[in-house]
Amino acid sequence: MNISVVGTGYVGLVVGVCMADLGHSVTCVDSDEAKISALLAGNVPIYEPGLDQILERTVREGRLRFTRDLQAGLHHSRIVFVAVGTPSAPDGSADLSGVFAVAGQVAQQADGPVTLIIKSTVPVGTADRVRAHVTGMTEHAVEVVSNPEFLKEGAAIDDFMRPDRIVCGVASPEAQKLMENLYAPLVRTGKPILFMDNRSAELCKYTANAFLATKISFINEIAALCDLVGADVDAVRRGAGSDSRIGQRFFFPGAGYGGSCFPKDVRALVDTAKQYGMEMKVVRAVEEVNEAQKHRLADLVIGRFGADLTGKRFALWGLSFKPETDDMREAPSLTVIDRLLSAGATVVAYDPEASHEARRMLGDRIEFATRPMDAVQGADAVLLVTEWNEFRSPDLQALAAALRTPVLIDGRNIYNPADVRAAGLEYRCIGRP
Repeated sequence: MNISVVGTGYVGLVVGVCMADLGHSVTCVDSDEAKISALLAGNVPIYEPGLDQILERTVREGRLRFTRDLQAGLHHSRIVFVAVGTPSAPDGSADLSGVFAVAGQVAQQADGPVTLIIKSTVPVGTADRVRAHVTGMTEHAVEVVSNPEFLKEGAAIDDFMRPDRIVCGVASPEAQKLMENLYAPLVRTGKPILFMDNRSAELCKYTANAFLATKISFINEIAALCDLVGADVDAVRRGAGSDSRIGQRFFFPGAGYGGSCFPKDVRALVDTAKQYGMEMKVVRAVEEVNEAQKHRLADLVIGRFGADLTGKRFALWGLSFKPETDDMREAPSLTVIDRLLSAGATVVAYDPEASHEARRMLGDRIEFATRPMDAVQGADAVLLVTEWNEFRSPDLQALAAALRTPVLIDGRNIYNPADVRAAGLEYRCIGRP
């Protein structure tokens, strides 16, 4: 099939590359000249394991192209994925201007029937509004399908190629048949394509992300209670998570969630309910708990070193909001850095992939190290913020020797407290004695 993907951000690029890898002829369109120029030169603007290799191969084999020209990108395509951003507006609602702009342009330039597949995360009712928006713009039939993405940054290729499920909101048998054919190669193992109406599909995405965010905020609150009562949150979560109805995934305390999905999707779900006169008390509390949790590591530093950190130097291991990505959007590290700098401290950070993005966001407000141990040399404490694999088994005795004050603050509870203390380090963590 000839497929167009409008938007070459995280979702659009993964969709385009993977569809090309499945044998389709794919044209990715984006108005960002710098991004398209980089892609044409073979440079992937995001870090996602395995993406660059597939992109290089599919471009070389002629199945993947990039352009800024939407009309050229739509040539002969009857399937158009809409994968533009839907950032949070100041009131928490999703900004849909990009979605409507693309839908209108596609309808106006279509030279035949077209199916718009909305991959962008959009509020309930967007597909209906898009249909109304394009009515009268073209004499050709325009189908609108809601096809939310469920891609984890750091594992997006595997998530796309081996999905737990594929959710499709359709309004006609023809649209359902097209989606069945499009995704047939991905469901041969028996994983389902779940067909439903557009509004249910749109709400499905927000429900999934809000529930996962709820698990994270819930265990973070339990960790705070463990600190107060002297319990061990690791033991608590293992005991509770062993219940098959609860499970262990997304049930780890830490420095809070970030990224492009959970924060804005939680806010958008609250805003959607508000538009219908409903207050989502649980989901709103999830966001409030998470914002407080992002301050937890800075609170541990101030609790140990005092409110005035002038002359103190702190090392951060990890900047991205999670491992295996360079995404810094709403990363907990940003809150930690702001708090430490505001208290007068100097901050030096190391991240395997996100330093370039952090440098773009932070400039010279902090220092950047090229190796983990370079960051900690002469620091008063090291803060583990993002649990990259290379931080999991450090030489603890060398770490203690490199620090001016041997303090390790573990924001992800990945270290064994006994081992850390045996190496001569003072150990502080989340919800463990």
